[in-house]
Amino acid sequence: QVQLVQSGGGLAQVGGSLRLSCAASGRSASRRAMGWFRQAPGKEREFVSSWSGGMPYYAESVKGRFSISRDDAKITVYLQTNSLKPEDTAVYYCAAGRGFGSGTQLDQYSYWGQGTQVTVSS
Repeated sequence: QVQLVQSGGGLAQVGGSLRLSCAASGRSASRRAMGWFRQAPGKEREFVSSWSGGMPYYAESVKGRFSISRDDAKITVYLQTNSLKPEDTAVYYCAAGRGFGSGTQLDQYSYWGQGTQVTVSS
């Protein structure tokens, strides 16, 4: 089992920034890919970013605005969100992958955090 505890998020204005954190613990947590997904009301959960196979990956919609980083000593992954837009409003979920290189596909992630709301207001 892998446990994920999220923190951060909240309310930001258009153009603002927020930082999300996700601390992992448990079986093989340090050897798994970790990612961020989001789900807006009435929409399916979608990929945002991941640290997989030792590399960062980003959805096109956030490329250049969001940045993912990972602290292996703390088994924590961060998502720095900049230049926020109203369409970034969603519940953001941290996830741990089935393995080291889980990539960008939702079904390759086995464990999920509790979710945190990000609201971008104009």
